[in-house]
Amino acid sequence: MISNKYQLNISGFTVDVVHKSIKNLHIGVYPPSGRVRIAVPNKVTDEAIRLAIIDKLPWIKRKINQFELQPRQSKRELINGESHYFLGQRYRLFIVESNHKNKVLIRNNSFIDLYVKPDTNLSKREKVLSDWYRNNLKNLVKPLLEKWQPKLGVAVNDWGIKKMKTKWGSCNIKAKRIWLNLELAKKPPQCLEYVIVHELVHLLERLHSGRFNALMDMYLPNWRQYRKTLTTEPMGHCDWVE
Repeated sequence: MISNKYQLNISGFTVDVVHKSIKNLHIGVYPPSGRVRIAVPNKVTDEAIRLAIIDKLPWIKRKINQFELQPRQSKRELINGESHYFLGQRYRLFIVESNHKNKVLIRNNSFIDLYVKPDTNLSKREKVLSDWYRNNLKNLVKPLLEKWQPKLGVAVNDWGIKKMKTKWGSCNIKAKRIWLNLELAKKPPQCLEYVIVHELVHLLERLHSGRFNALMDMYLPNWRQYRKTLTTEPMGHCDWVE
């Protein structure tokens, strides 16, 4: 797919413009700073882009305001007493230096105990914790896919978990492959279910259209509430999401 990228200044906003071989334009506002991006068919003019952005200005301003108001953690240093989230609950980190195998354990429903070898540096501590998040998220994803694929009458060929800068999930419709943001391990479980259903519904309806919303309403009536939770729960440091 051929694309052409540049920026326009429209009504005081810097807008990232991407021309693609697509049929419809799509406007997105992305965390953490409210970056505005518009993807448009190749033949769409800059004047048409300006009109589309101006038409959506109230929505764009609301989205940017949401990002500005959303709680955000400072960069994690992985030291004793630091706050970390798992499945929507806040825990205190406790570092346990040990010569045994690195591991992570939940203790007393209040602490995340990070077992690492003495003198383990920050990057290695981050990897141990990140691997723990990833493994837990994988264990949650599989049964949710087994639940929702037959309900929706769709099937994915592949799925995976990775750090994603601007999305909670993505779906490659042609390959029938979905990706899920590793940060979902920190959110309430219903948020993960919402993102999975959202991406699977894209196999039935590619666009965020009225039909897409109707399908979401039919299969997951509370999906808007879960989406709202994703925009109000504390987000990770900007290194994660920008």
